[in-house]
Amino acid sequence: MNLTKHWAAQLDDYVIDLGWSPVAGVGSYTLAAAASSGPVSLFAATDGARVDLPGHDDGANCLAWHPSQPVLATGGQDSKVKFWDTATAQHTSSAEVGGAWIEHLAWSPDGAKLAAAAGRQLAFFRADGSALHAFPLAPKTISAIAWQPAGGCLASAYFGGVCLWDADDFIAQKEFAYANGIHALVWSPDNRWLVSGNQDPSVHLWLPDSTEEFHMSGYEGKVKELSFDRDSHWLATGGGKDACLWDCTGGGPEGREPTMLPHDAKVCAVAFQNAHGLLATASADGVVQIWSPERPKPLRATVKMPVPATKLAWSPDDRLLAVGSEKGVVYVLKCEG
Repeated sequence: MNLTKHWAAQLDDYVIDLGWSPVAGVGSYTLAAAASSGPVSLFAATDGARVDLPGHDDGANCLAWHPSQPVLATGGQDSKVKFWDTATAQHTSSAEVGGAWIEHLAWSPDGAKLAAAAGRQLAFFRADGSALHAFPLAPKTISAIAWQPAGGCLASAYFGGVCLWDADDFIAQKEFAYANGIHALVWSPDNRWLVSGNQDPSVHLWLPDSTEEFHMSGYEGKVKELSFDRDSHWLATGGGKDACLWDCTGGGPEGREPTMLPHDAKVCAVAFQNAHGLLATASADGVVQIWSPERPKPLRATVKMPVPATKLAWSPDDRLLAVGSEKGVVYVLKCEG
C-alpha cells in the first residue's frame, strides 16, 4: 500500500478541527479546516484550491458538515454558532448558546437538527440556524456529544455521567452514571454500543437497549481517541503508545485481549475509513500509520510527518486522508493499493 502526499496547506495556527463534506460539490469533495486562532478554510479535494472564511474573531473550536447540504456549522470562543453556505462561501446566520465557548457541534443523521454544547448548556438548532430547543443545564460542563446513528437520540456527557436526550420530544430517555470525567463519546454504527473514553483512564461501554455495561482499564493515560469500523466489529482507542483494537462482536470486548498496534510515542488520533476496513492512527512523534485489522500482520503503511497530528479525517470515498497538525499545516495524503 502507498500513502503519498497529495497536497498541503498552511493555516494561521494549530488545526483544532477538520472534516470532509459528506456530499461532493462541483468536481470534488470539500475539506473544511479550522485554525484555533479563528479562521476557517475550505479546500477542494482535487488540488487544494482554497477559500477562506472569517470564522470566529476570538478563536474557533469545532466544525460540523450538514449530511446532505453544502452547509457548514462552526463554533467558537465568541459564544456563537455560525452557519455557512459553502457553495457561495457566505455566512448565512449565527446563534448563541448560553454565552459560553461553543465546544461541540454535531448534526443529526437526517440533517434536521444541529446539536451545540457550550459550558453546561445543550441546544438544538434547525439547518437555517433558527433555535429549536434549549435543554436544562447539565450538572457539569458538557465534555462530549454524539448522535445515535439511527437518529433517535443524542448522547451528552459530563463529569458524572451520560444522558440520552430524545431527538423529537427532547426528554431524557436514559441516564448512565459514571463517577469520573469523560473526554470522548462514540456510537457503534449498528446502534448497539455507546462508548466513552475517560479521564481515569479507561474505556467504558454501555448497551443502551439493556442494563449491561462493560469497562476496560489499564491505559497509560486518559483516553480521548475513539473510532468504530463500519461493521461495528472493531473499536479503536488511544490512551497510550499503542492503539488498541477491541473486538465488539458477540458478548463484547470485556475479558478479551485487545490487538495492540504499536507506536513509539503517544497515540493522538485514530480514524477508521467510512466504507472500507482500514484504520489510520497518528502519534505524537509525527508518525501516521495505516492498518488492516483483519490481516495477520495488520500494518499496511507508515509515513513520518514533520509535526504531530491533531486530527485525522478520511474523505467520504476513503481515497484521501486529511491530517491536521499542531503547526497549522493541513496535509492530504492519497491512499492507494
